[in-house]
Amino acid sequence: MHPWIADRTTTFDSSGIRKVFDLAAKLKDPINLSIGQPDFDVPDEVKEAAIEAIRNGKNSYSPTQGIGPLREALREEVQAKYPHEDRDVFVSSGTSGGLMLAMLSMINPGDEVIYMDPFFVMYPALLKMCGGVAVPVDSYPDFRLDVEKIKAAITPRTKMILVNSPANPTGVTATASELKAVAQLAAEKNIAVLSDEIYSRFFYDGTFASPASYNDQTIVIDGFSKSHAMTGWRVGYVHGPSEIIRTMLKIQQYSFVCSPQPAQWGALRAMEVSLDGHIEAYRRKRDFVYSALADCYEIAKPGGAFYMFPKAPTDSGEAFVEQAISRGLLIIPGNIFSARDSHFRISFAASDEQLKQGVDILRSLAGV
Repeated sequence: MHPWIADRTTTFDSSGIRKVFDLAAKLKDPINLSIGQPDFDVPDEVKEAAIEAIRNGKNSYSPTQGIGPLREALREEVQAKYPHEDRDVFVSSGTSGGLMLAMLSMINPGDEVIYMDPFFVMYPALLKMCGGVAVPVDSYPDFRLDVEKIKAAITPRTKMILVNSPANPTGVTATASELKAVAQLAAEKNIAVLSDEIYSRFFYDGTFASPASYNDQTIVIDGFSKSHAMTGWRVGYVHGPSEIIRTMLKIQQYSFVCSPQPAQWGALRAMEVSLDGHIEAYRRKRDFVYSALADCYEIAKPGGAFYMFPKAPTDSGEAFVEQAISRGLLIIPGNIFSARDSHFRISFAASDEQLKQGVDILRSLAGV
């Protein structure tokens, strides 16, 4: 290793998802069910708002906390949902930026953070960057948010419970009663709740719920990347207790500085754009893939996001993914998201034709 490289960088590897993306670039016309972003484009109204901002000279730094109109619109939306006495909001450089700021603001070396396994790949890496200790809690086989398992994992070093619903990679959504139980447990134990809600608009069954409804100290991460296909625009937002928000802003000032200003004007317009057609389309895609695979794979039916996490019909999820790739189907091995190597992730954020081709290959690999 080069002598100038910091030790902290050796505690985690590059994202395994990126490795699959690199492989995809080498294949000719793969059936790609690995992508973690919508297959539709940014709405035209949003594009035009950003273009207008650029043409009108809104190309400089914005205030660190975000442009005033966007922040005020977000504040009104958040206040309507969570009328807490002390809740502030700011615009982050994507939800990934928001997660990093939250960890750097709240986690000291040795602090423990509980989250469910399977998990979004960024969680353990971010914790290691700031010296935190990851405490993954096994949620197999149904991937539910189990308050008793979380309670059993709490120690005197527990600083935070990290919740992700709808979840990546499983698509499973926590119920209001599950979230309430975890939120109340955290309040009782004086533990922070960080809720990653980037897939909150991709919710297919019932009504979306947040732990912020049951614990006024909850810190929420959300954004426009997935909902409006703006993954490259880097506009997220965070809301929570004002002192936590001020600390996150202090770190943003010396790191990301701000979210790109033209993209923020696009996000302001995005708040007025209906997503109903896209959500209905993704509900239909979810139903198609689930019904096509449920008879030959063990799958927890996803209630949100655009992922499924089936159990591989072989001993190794990674080996199964290699078989699928040899057939031209790109999916993600489950061990990227988990301590177990038993499952794989499908993204149904793809065209209907790609989904049909992918389902046919998966049924064939299952021997159907």
